[in-house]
This record gives sequence, C-alpha cells and structure tokens, in this order.
Amino acid sequence: MTEDEALSSIILEHSKAIKLYPPFASAHEGYAVILEELTELQTEVFKNPARRDYTAMRKEAIHVAAMALRFIIDVKPKDNSVEYFESPSGVEE
Repeated sequence: MTEDEALSSIILEHSKAIKLYPPFASAHEGYAVILEELTELQTEVFKNPARRDYTAMRKEAIHVAAMALRFIIDVKPKDNSVEYFESPSGVEE
C-alpha cells in the first residue's frame, strides 16, 4: 500500500464514520473510541506471528487513524477557538 492509498483509506473510513455517528461529544469520548480501535489493533498484532492476518491489522490501523483524524476535527473548545500547529522550522520535506 502506498502513502496515497493509505491516506485515501483513512479519509474514506473517516467519511463513513461521520455519516453513521454524531461528532464526539467530548475529549473523553474521542479518547475512548480511539482506545477501543487501538485495542482491536492490539488483538491482531499480539496474535501468534504464524496466525497474524495482515489485512485485519491494516484495517484496524486505518480505523485508529480515522478516529484520530475525527478527534482532531471534533474535539475543540465550545467557542471553536483552536491553536493550529505548524511544522517545526528546519524539517525537510
């Protein structure tokens, strides 16, 4: 999977989630959802290497990333004021 394919998969999963579920009501809810997805990824990763399902691991990693994206978008102060992070200077692209 290329970087572009991975990002497309994450965006698609995020799009599905926002159609099915309301925005996170709080940072705690967002954290809980991410933790649930991370636990599902952990279950796949901790399987015996001979029995690992790499497709399932990738799917769960996409879910984690999509919910992290949702957290970034949904969780903000009530007045919508948010500080945005800039890339550190000197970081090569």
